[in-house]
Amino acid sequence: MDLQPLLEIAKTAAKKAAIEILRIYESGDFSIEAKSDDSPLTKADKASHLAIVAELEKTDLPILSEEGREIPYEERKNWDYFWMIDPLDGTKEFIKKNGEFTVNIALIHQGAPILGVVQVPVQNKLYYASQNDGAYLDHNDQGQKLATNSQQPNAKGIKVVASRSHLTDETQAFMDQLDAPEIVSMGSSLKLLAVAEGHADIYPRFAPTMEWDTAAAHAIVTEAGGKVLLKNSPMSVEYNKPNLLNPHFLVTCQLGE
Repeated sequence: MDLQPLLEIAKTAAKKAAIEILRIYESGDFSIEAKSDDSPLTKADKASHLAIVAELEKTDLPILSEEGREIPYEERKNWDYFWMIDPLDGTKEFIKKNGEFTVNIALIHQGAPILGVVQVPVQNKLYYASQNDGAYLDHNDQGQKLATNSQQPNAKGIKVVASRSHLTDETQAFMDQLDAPEIVSMGSSLKLLAVAEGHADIYPRFAPTMEWDTAAAHAIVTEAGGKVLLKNSPMSVEYNKPNLLNPHFLVTCQLGE
């Protein structure tokens, strides 16, 4: 599978989705609804979904979207390659108008994200990666290659992505083992990207997330030199499981000895 043409299509899809999202964001007319799990859904989620699908359909690969139809495991378990998308990750941030929301597009192959694109509409940032080709950030027509920090896990002042106000008990216990950690706080898939970009060293996520929340940024973290591991395990988070809920996981930079 030649990933470069697919990467270009995914980047185009993310940019077109961002245009739709910003049009609604700036209008202030969000038309907020509640989904079955009480999480918010806006006009922007739907518009972004349609913009992305219109591009990705050109590849003839299956598409699994948070805002698309629910696809039974019996149907998707035989997919070799497929797109996994979150048209608007961070809907609550979108509604708050704090800018910390993203468009997430990943290509999954046999349970692993091998290509990822994350667009940050308000910041005009496009993060992307494909397997064995590195991770990159395009910002205002300037491109840079991404690399995680190299850090010892017991280093003093290690930078941890966490909520300042809503630490779960498990996350607090993890933080208590660290030596004077510095907290870095932000929304949506930007939390994983903070590790990929070197703005943070680790991100413990010991609370619920869905596969489409993490898949695209997972690919970027991996190509930047980091890992997205199951909690207390050397195994990577996997995708296209019967239940699309992620287990608890830990995102790490390149760990020194």
